[in-house]
Amino acid sequence: MGTSDARFTHGRTSVYNLNYHIVWCTKYRRKVLKDGIDADLKTILREIASENGYSIPHMEIGLDDHIHLLVSAPPKISVSSIVKQLKGTSSLRLFAMHPELKSQYWKRKGERSLWSPSYFVESIGTTNEDAVAKYIDGQRLKERDAG
Repeated sequence: MGTSDARFTHGRTSVYNLNYHIVWCTKYRRKVLKDGIDADLKTILREIASENGYSIPHMEIGLDDHIHLLVSAPPKISVSSIVKQLKGTSSLRLFAMHPELKSQYWKRKGERSLWSPSYFVESIGTTNEDAVAKYIDGQRLKERDAG
């Protein structure tokens, strides 16, 4: 495995380049990711990724509060685990930081959820990585142009 390509990450037992385009939105598609909450969310998501051994090289909040991420992760971490960590932990941390969000999301079975239960994911090959990164980075511009 004598490769020194910068695209690859060298783990203890593997060399990999696994990237995922992940998208989800707020529950009820409420436009709540604004006025500093959006910046806090980005910080929180990067912290969660760092705490759990993966990274988010590109991230943007697009139209209708859709969160677009390019996640780079080792093969031992499943996509479903990544999404569960990002959505679950970010929801808890945002509610703690911004209690005003609680008024827009009622409790069900003792829990509040900021996010829609569904998500979109696609694996990104090396040749598509730049295209997806540009698409994600352009989400904020689309929102500004539409406004």
